[in-house]
Amino acid sequence: MTVPSADPCVFFFGNSGNKKRAPRAIRDIRSLATKTMKTKDVRIDTTLNKYVWGNGIKNVPRRVRVRMERKRNENEDAKEAFYTLCSAVEVPDFKGLLTTALSE
Repeated sequence: MTVPSADPCVFFFGNSGNKKRAPRAIRDIRSLATKTMKTKDVRIDTTLNKYVWGNGIKNVPRRVRVRMERKRNENEDAKEAFYTLCSAVEVPDFKGLLTTALSE
């Protein structure tokens, strides 16, 4: 199951200081993915990490389009049967985007 979501990052770091904005945004993306996809194991793709950290620790982008994919864990010793992979999706404009579930 794949869920593309338009997350406003500006709400994530409302009261956090300047030097904590990018780590806070990553933490909040993880918590959103945990709630949405109902898996405790959330992995952040390098594209999403570079998108959030691209302007530095203080200047986090206002919005990010995130694709969350629930995948089966191939490691037999893992605690969770599934994990969520979060990656960034390039969009020309954030106007009118809705959260939709894609089945592949």
